[in-house]
Amino acid sequence: MGPDPAVAAVRVAVRQALDAVAPGALVLVACSGGADSLALAAALAFEAPRNDRRAGGVTIDHGLQEGSDERALRLVRIMADLGLDPAGSVAVTVGREGGPENAARESRYAALDKAAARLGAAAILLGHTRDDQAETVLLGLARGSGARSLAGMASAFERPSGARYLRPLLEIERATTRRACEAQSLDSWDDPHNDDPSYTRVRVRNEALPVLEKTLGPGVTDALARTARMLRDDADALESLANRAYQDLLQVTHLTSRDAESAAKDEPASGGLAVEGLAALPRAVRTRVLRMAAIEAGSPPGTLAAVHVDEVDRLVTAWHGQRHVDLPGGVRAFRRYGKLLFGTGPPPRGGER
Repeated sequence: MGPDPAVAAVRVAVRQALDAVAPGALVLVACSGGADSLALAAALAFEAPRNDRRAGGVTIDHGLQEGSDERALRLVRIMADLGLDPAGSVAVTVGREGGPENAARESRYAALDKAAARLGAAAILLGHTRDDQAETVLLGLARGSGARSLAGMASAFERPSGARYLRPLLEIERATTRRACEAQSLDSWDDPHNDDPSYTRVRVRNEALPVLEKTLGPGVTDALARTARMLRDDADALESLANRAYQDLLQVTHLTSRDAESAAKDEPASGGLAVEGLAALPRAVRTRVLRMAAIEAGSPPGTLAAVHVDEVDRLVTAWHGQRHVDLPGGVRAFRRYGKLLFGTGPPPRGGER
């Protein structure tokens, strides 16, 4: 007699994800103790040794709730009992930048990056499910931030630190992970934050999605996740085109000493993008190029919104002598000598020449 169908489904998903990892490599699972990540941890512990990989686990103690350190220690014991080795916890301090959800996420990823580097892990598995993907698509729709946001979460990605992350459960329902835990007598923990309506994602999960299911009929979650898959393919193709265009258009040009002096204490960027070439690009490609250039100049990607990119685009397509565009991170975009330039100080006097 085989395993419970829910257990089998999670194991198959993990087995497929392990194909992307070299034999003999260490794979970590980021485990919060919730049903999703706990089912994932159990599946990794089962599949890794059968597929010539090593399996470990790490839990992050955000310190946001009383007794979080004790829960983390209990979870470490559970992971060790499953056969994960190494199994450990990391305590982090959560800041406030970008709101509580963003701050907790950033501190968590930073800690996971360091754990992967310290242990020499080839990949870290995350327990995001199809339900999480649907919620992410709705949040992206509400922000109005374009196809990349609507494309949801990637099944695999790499952080600037070099840490590699995999999401094996994006095609698995949250209900399946709960059944998998029950079938294996795994006592999952429900984080109270997951029911706190002060968090936007919680309101989407508990209010918006149920209303959509009631109004439009069942299957909304599946449809949103399916939409994310299709849009991700489109977004990947457009970003590939934008990357090539960015490299083709990037022109290194040194501003005159007079221009540099006019920039007061901060020196403007010494590189630029040819305006004529930018104007010839399809808008979907051009705006991606402009976003890349702004981020390269130091504008934080998390706060650089579509409205900022649209204003920079007007420097290319609707030029009426406007002096510059202010961007997050103290970056400014301005047009000069037929080029679009980005810098951290005041733009040179005189505008376009």
